[in-house]
This record gives sequence, structure tokens and C-alpha cells, in this order.
Amino acid sequence: MASIRLAYVGGGSTRAPGTVASLLEQGENFQGSELVLIDLDEKRLELVKTVGEKLALARGVDMKITTTTDRRAGLTDCDAVLTSFRPGGFEMRHLDESIPLKHGVIGQETQGPGGFFMALRSIQVMKEIVSDLAKVSPKAIIFNYTNPINIVSQAVTRHTDAAIYSLCEGPITSARQIALAADIEPHKVEATTIGLNHASWSIRHEHDGNDLIPLLQSAYQRKREDPSVDAHTKRLLQVAATLESIPPADYFQYYLFKDEVFEELAHKPTTRAQDIMASVPGYWDHYHEQTQQALPRLDPKRSRGGIFELELALDLIDAVFNDTKEVLPVNLPNRGAIQDLPDDCVVEVPAYTERRGVTPLAVGQLPKPVAGLIKMLAEYQSLAADAAWCGTRKEAICALAANPLVLSLDKAEAIYDELAAAQSDYLPERLLR
Repeated sequence: MASIRLAYVGGGSTRAPGTVASLLEQGENFQGSELVLIDLDEKRLELVKTVGEKLALARGVDMKITTTTDRRAGLTDCDAVLTSFRPGGFEMRHLDESIPLKHGVIGQETQGPGGFFMALRSIQVMKEIVSDLAKVSPKAIIFNYTNPINIVSQAVTRHTDAAIYSLCEGPITSARQIALAADIEPHKVEATTIGLNHASWSIRHEHDGNDLIPLLQSAYQRKREDPSVDAHTKRLLQVAATLESIPPADYFQYYLFKDEVFEELAHKPTTRAQDIMASVPGYWDHYHEQTQQALPRLDPKRSRGGIFELELALDLIDAVFNDTKEVLPVNLPNRGAIQDLPDDCVVEVPAYTERRGVTPLAVGQLPKPVAGLIKMLAEYQSLAADAAWCGTRKEAICALAANPLVLSLDKAEAIYDELAAAQSDYLPERLLR
């Protein structure tokens, strides 16, 4: 088993205790390794470290856990870097989600103008991380969970030589979600999805070895007029039954039910960010309680994800450093995997993983009913990545106007200027002029 030095940027976040617990669940794959928790808050880092050390001791895992607020020191001599951070915290996410609504546009944390500004903030930090690694760990591989993961990876792969793979559970959870919506056993459903992160649609969908679509069409007919079935479930089944492809979890509705979703969000008294912020103190209370236990147990109802946080990234780290030769869904440059998209476009596809690297598998063409939408999102992704990495205010506004949820130069400029003014502490001067 591989003994590595793994740096975790974001190791003091609300997701960190669950991520460390998830890592230690497969600790036998990383015996003798070192985990370096990197963040800005020393007290929270120590709390996460305590939870991790107690779990490692209870499970017999030989893993050294250290903490630091000095990012470059933490990155020095590392083999792998796990990145999951949120510049500006949930306070900036609240602005991402709420300000666009004032202009008649869905903000959304990863897909809309909110995701665009999350990209602007995240990529500034990622540039610094890549610069640090070039000096202190030039061979390290970045395993990224920082949103929007596709735009972050697009910027890094286009503008640097750094190795970066971005991960999201969407390709796994979307099939489970559609199965539950149709009252089908999730463990009997298998699907292959391709496209972009949060815009990945199935090209193979089976239930117990047979085509899943007829079952979804039947479920939609049963449930479409049932008042006890929630709107999201009906939308999910309607899209899958009509387009004959499993859509990307919740994200399909921002495009295909844009007006209805906008009205729902506009009339909701709080943003999703505010909902999470209201829960954060309780998360930390729970984590602190668990530091007092000999064997910490993270309650999924009182923590962010229990022991299943960033699990796919940890699976990929295991696959690469232990040469397990698995096929996993990864976001990485296309290199011909999807015929409809440019080679340098970061796509979400099944990939073959081994010690020598991660290779996207050839999957053919995008599903025709959504090919146009995905191509539009790919062009926006490209513009957004370049604007965040080295662009100007003008180029950023052009990129935002190309977002399918905006498609208005006037709205793009108004939203951009208001959000940029509110978030100026997190943006470089070139994006403010």
C-alpha cells in the first residue's frame, strides 16, 4: 500500500471531519502516510486533527496527522493535494445566490452567475496553490473538489502544466436519485454519464441488465398527476422519460424549468447559503462533542455528510498511488473522449486510473437532445476559465453574458458590477477596472 504525504487545503472546513473519517475508513490503503491539514483557523484545525487521531487509533491505522496555517509549508514535499475550499465562506455564497435574483436571473452556486463568481474567487487561490507547488512539490497531483470544479480545472489545465483531476459524485448519485424517484431498487441501476460537471447525462442506463427508460416513462405516467409527489421528482422523471437520458441530479431544472425554479427561489425567504450558515454552529458543536469520545461517531444529521465526504477523491488517490486500475468518473481534459467537444475542454467522463496517470475513455457523442446545451456550457466554461485566470472586467462580463442562465449583456454587466463591488476583497484589480 502507498505511503504518501497528502496535503488537504480546506482541512478546517465544515466538511473536513467527514473527509478525514472517510479517508480513515480506507486507511489500510494508506498505512504509514501523513495527512497535513491546511486552513486559516487553528482551533478548527486542531479539532479536526483530534477527531482524526482518535479514529486512526481506534481503527489501527498508521497515519500521522499534522496541521498548519502556513500553506506553502503544508504543501512542501507532498505527493498529493486535496483541495476543497470556499473563499469568502458562505457569506459570499449568499451574495452569489441573492444578488442575481434581483436582476431576474437564477444565481446558483455552481451553474449561474453565482458559480461564475465562485470561480473568480476560487481560481485566484488555486493560482497561488499551483505557484507554491511548482516551487516546493513540482510532481504533486491536485485532486480537486473546489467548486465550480470544471471551471477551476479548465483554468489550471489550460494555463499551467500542473496535474489536476476534479471530482464530483453526481455521475454516481444521479442514477440512484432517478431510481428512488421511480420506486426502483437503486442497486439494480447502472448508468454511464458524460458531459460537463453538473451537466452530465446518461448514454447508458440499465436496470437489472435491461433498458431503464421504459420503467422511468411508466413511473412518470403514474406520478405526473399525483399531488403527493413533489415538483422536483416530477420534473426529474419528466425529463428522463422525454429526453430518454438520466439528467444531472438537481441541475437540469435550472435550464429546462428555469421560470418555475426562478419563481421558487425568488419567493423563498432564505438562500441555500443562509440555510447552511444557520446549521454551521451546530456542526461544530457536534464535532467538539465527538472529540470528547474515545471513538468519534459523526451523525449525518448533525454534520456535513457524516463519513462520506470527498469519498470519490479519496478513491481516486487510492487508485492512482496504489495502481488499482479502476474506472472512475473524473473531470479532466477531453482528449477525444467526447467527439462533440474540443480536446482541451475539461469534461466529466469515465476514466481509467493507474499509477502512470488518469486517461479518459472514449465514449462517443453527447445525447442529441442536450448536446446543444452542453456545447453552450462548454463555451461558457472556456471563457469563464480564461477570464478568471488572466482576464479583464470586459472579458469577464462577456463570459458571464455567455452563461445560458444569463444570455443578456445588460443583465450580465449589471450583475457583474454589483457582485464585483460586493466581493472586491477577493478579486484581483484587473477584474474590477
